[in-house]
Amino acid sequence: MKYRRMGNLDWEVSALGFGCMRLPTINVKDEKTNESRQVINKEYAIEMIRYGIDNGINYIDTAWPYHEGESEIVVGEALKDGYREKVKLVTKLPTWLIKDENDFDTFLVKQLKKLQTDYLDIYLFHSLGKSHFEIVKKCNLIKKMEEARGNGLVKHIGFSFHDSLKVFKEIIDYYDWDAAQIQYNYFDINYQAGVKGLKYAADKGIAMIIMEPLWGGKLTRSFFEVEDVIKKAHIKRSLADWALQFLWNQPEVSVVLSGMGELWQVKENIESAKNSAINSLKGEEMDVISKLRVNFSKFITIPCTSCEYCIPCPNSVNIPLNLRILNDFIWFGEEHRERFKGMYTKFLKTEEEMKESGAEGAGNASLCIECGECLEKCPQKIPIPDVLKKVDEILGKNKKITDYF
Repeated sequence: MKYRRMGNLDWEVSALGFGCMRLPTINVKDEKTNESRQVINKEYAIEMIRYGIDNGINYIDTAWPYHEGESEIVVGEALKDGYREKVKLVTKLPTWLIKDENDFDTFLVKQLKKLQTDYLDIYLFHSLGKSHFEIVKKCNLIKKMEEARGNGLVKHIGFSFHDSLKVFKEIIDYYDWDAAQIQYNYFDINYQAGVKGLKYAADKGIAMIIMEPLWGGKLTRSFFEVEDVIKKAHIKRSLADWALQFLWNQPEVSVVLSGMGELWQVKENIESAKNSAINSLKGEEMDVISKLRVNFSKFITIPCTSCEYCIPCPNSVNIPLNLRILNDFIWFGEEHRERFKGMYTKFLKTEEEMKESGAEGAGNASLCIECGECLEKCPQKIPIPDVLKKVDEILGKNKKITDYF
């Protein structure tokens, strides 16, 4: 494993961090309600996390809402038997749920208990943007963070971010932060904080944590134009490796989080990290990345990363999967209509169907009533109700892609 400076903090961090938002899941049925739901495959997830730690990963990232609150519990189990002492443990305060400053203590105590630890190495304000930062200021949450640090419950203070570069700079300049977590990859270089925000914060000594390095897995999706680029490259790498090496090449990056859901992904990413180095990519390699960016830009229309912040939907729409199917249909084109229409028809269309099948939350886009609850939750600021309407028009009512995109 390679290790890097964690900003101005007095420790080194593994180039690869373990993000616990996309742990492996299994389908289970509630015996009382007969309803099915996805839960973390606990034994497999623990095996994966411990394998990562045994092979040099020393940064574990989770959050209150991941896997509907189950992620922190499983991470806590994984870090038993001496594993807690081997890592820096990070979780996030669900900023949007805070009503007053007393809520801070309530969540922190619950999270420490779930994680089975006495302290957090970094505690992040989760998903800061303009509106969530107003909650931080209104409820004196920075003061609460400092009190927690003074009491030894929190070692370092930071935030994760989803908003514009302007807002990012305002937040950075507001406080002497230890760490900041941003969405960044070779496709998103000018999106949200982007490369300018990365450099702006790193120049102040803030440890920069990168999330969505593969854009929710999209940058590993293969099609002819992309395969053609990497086949012609003299250096042979997987699509994931190209994306990760782009990030590790930059001195401003401290740690890259990967939300790994299979053990083979952990192994592959660890090998990538072993081959990483700052300022190591040559001109030809950067040219390959530029070509990949251009080719992916032709096919990615809706910037959904399947983070699942938007669900559960009060009207049981499976928002991420509906958007994913539309994105994929746009990628492959009208000649594949029957294939994607078939996928769309498998969604349930009424509340009655969902109750009968025990699959609540598996509804199609037609169930959206444009309540807008998902809009505030979406880190990518996608106009979800409008896009869901297009999903149903295109795949439910046979409108053409070109009528909307």
